[in-house]
Amino acid sequence: MAATFCATLVDEWVRGGVDTAVVAPGSRSTPLALAVVADGRLAVHVHHDERAAGFMALGIGLATGRPAVVLCTSGTAAAELHPAVLEAHEAGVPLLVCTADRPPRLHGVGAPQTVDQTHLFGTAVRSFLEPGVPRAEDATSWRSLAARSVRSASGKGGGAPGPVQLNLAFDEPLVARAGPLPPGRPAGRPWLSAGAGHRPVDPDEAAALAEITSGARGVIVAGGGIAAPDEVHRLAAVLGWPVLADPRSGCRIPASTTVSHADALLRVPAFVDSIRPEVVVHLGDTHASKVLGEWAASTDAWQVAVHRAGGVIDPRFVIDSALAGEPSAVCAALAAYLEERTAATGVAVAAPEDWLQRWVRADAVASEAMFSVLGALGEPSEPAVARDVMAALPDGATLVVSSSMPVRDLEWYSLPRHGVEVLANRGANGIDGVVSTALGVALARQTPVVAFVGDVAFLHDSNALVGLVARRVDLTIVVVDNDGGGIFSFLPQADAVPAATFETLFGTPHGVDLAGLAAAHGIEAVAVTDAGVLGDAVAASVASGGVRLVVVRTERNRNVGVHQALHDAVAAAVAGV
Repeated sequence: MAATFCATLVDEWVRGGVDTAVVAPGSRSTPLALAVVADGRLAVHVHHDERAAGFMALGIGLATGRPAVVLCTSGTAAAELHPAVLEAHEAGVPLLVCTADRPPRLHGVGAPQTVDQTHLFGTAVRSFLEPGVPRAEDATSWRSLAARSVRSASGKGGGAPGPVQLNLAFDEPLVARAGPLPPGRPAGRPWLSAGAGHRPVDPDEAAALAEITSGARGVIVAGGGIAAPDEVHRLAAVLGWPVLADPRSGCRIPASTTVSHADALLRVPAFVDSIRPEVVVHLGDTHASKVLGEWAASTDAWQVAVHRAGGVIDPRFVIDSALAGEPSAVCAALAAYLEERTAATGVAVAAPEDWLQRWVRADAVASEAMFSVLGALGEPSEPAVARDVMAALPDGATLVVSSSMPVRDLEWYSLPRHGVEVLANRGANGIDGVVSTALGVALARQTPVVAFVGDVAFLHDSNALVGLVARRVDLTIVVVDNDGGGIFSFLPQADAVPAATFETLFGTPHGVDLAGLAAAHGIEAVAVTDAGVLGDAVAASVASGGVRLVVVRTERNRNVGVHQALHDAVAAAVAGV
C-alpha cells in the first residue's frame, strides 16, 4: 500500500509542476525514494548529507520558483533539514520537505531512529501534513494531499511561497510494487487548480501612490525579488528618482537612474545633509546595506513598502503604507498611470531636475574614487574581489553570494552590468548551506554558476563537496580566505575585548588548506595572490566548465583598513561635488 501511496504523490506532484527530487539515503524513506525514481519524470539527485540535501533543494526552488522535493529518513536525519527549512520560510522559497517516520506504534517505546517529528519545524512551514500509515480506505484523499502540498509551498493558495512538511509514516515491508493509482483529473491536470498567484495591481492603490509620489523628491530602494528591473527604471525615469539598487534586485544595470554606491554616499555627512527625500519606496526584500536602511528611517519621508507576498518588511517600524504585489508589476502600473495622466493634463510628475542629477553625479564620483584606491593596492583585497568577480562573469551566468562580508562587499563595490543574476540566502541571513544552494541552482539552471563565499562559510558546508565533481555541473567556487571570521573585525567586539580573546571567540583562525580540501574531493583549485589576475582566473574557470575552486588569500587585519580607505576617498571626492 505504501508503494501505491507514494506513486500517487509523485504523479500528482508532477501534475502540479514539480520536476526535481533530492534524496538523502535512508531505510525508512525507501517507499518514496523508489517512487521518485520509478516515475521517470523527475530529475533525482542523491546526497549523503541531509543538511546539504536540504540546501540543494532550496537552491533549486530559488532558481526556478518551483518546489523541489527533499526526502530523508526518520530520526535526527529530519532535524538536519531544519536550517534549510528556516531559510526557505524566511526567504519565501518553495520547498516540499518529506520526512519519513516510523508508524505510531513504534513511538515512545525506544524504537531506533524514532523521534517526535510532528510539527518538527514549528511555525517555519506553510503547512504540516501527516496522513498516517497509508491505508486503502484513504486512497481517495491522496491526490488532494499531494496537490495541497504543492499549492501551499508555491504560495498559490494565498500567502508567500515556502516550505511544507509532509511527515510520512511507513510500516514494513518497505519494498513493494505499486498497484493501480487512484484516478486523477483528465488530461493530466492537477487535482487542484493552480490559483491566482500574484494578484493584479489595484487601480485605486496605483492612484493613491501616484498622489504621494508625483512631483516629490524620492528614491526607490530596490532589494531582492524583482521580476522585471526595466519596469523599475521606467518608473524612476518618469518620477526623476534614483534607484538605489542592491545587486540581488537585478536593477543594478547601466541606466540613467541607477545608483550603485548608495552605502558609501550615505556615509558622507555633507552629502546626506544635501539630500532630503520626501518619499522612499522600498521594493521587494530588504536592501543589504544597513547604512541605507538607517538613513531612510532617519528621514521624515513617507515610507512605502511593496512586497510580492504582502507581508510588511519593517524592522525599523517606519513604513507608512504597504502594497501587496510583485514589485515590478506595481512599478509598471504606476508608471503607466503617471504617463497617461501627464499626457492628459500636461502636468509634469517628475521631481526637480537636479534631484536625480545630484545622486547620479555623486555615484559616478564615488565609483572613480574607489577605482583609484583599489588600483593602487598590490595585493588582493576583499572589495576588489567582489568587484572583479561580478565583472568577470559571462552573460547568462548566475552568482550565488554568501551572507557575512561577501554580500556586503558585492553591494558596496560592484559596478552596474547586464546579464548576471545574483542570488543569496538572505531570508535568515545564515552562512550555512551556501555551496549546496549554489549546487542546487547549477543543477536547475544548467548554465554557469559562481559561488562567492568566505572561508568559514565554505568550511561550514564542506559536505557539499562530496561527489560534487560527478554531478556534471558548471560551478566555480570563489573563496575569500582570510583564515577566520572577517566580519567581526568590523564590529564593536574588535575593540571591546582583548586581542587574544577576540581571536579565540571571533577571529577564529581555522588553519585549513582549502585547496587541499578541494583536492581531496577531486576538485581543481587555483590560488590567486596577485590583485590583477583574479578576474582572468574566474573567467578562465567558468570558461573551462566543470567544478573548480578559486582561492583568494587576504589579510583580516588589513581588510578593515582597506574599507576605511575607500570610505575616506569617497568622502573626500563627494565633498567636492
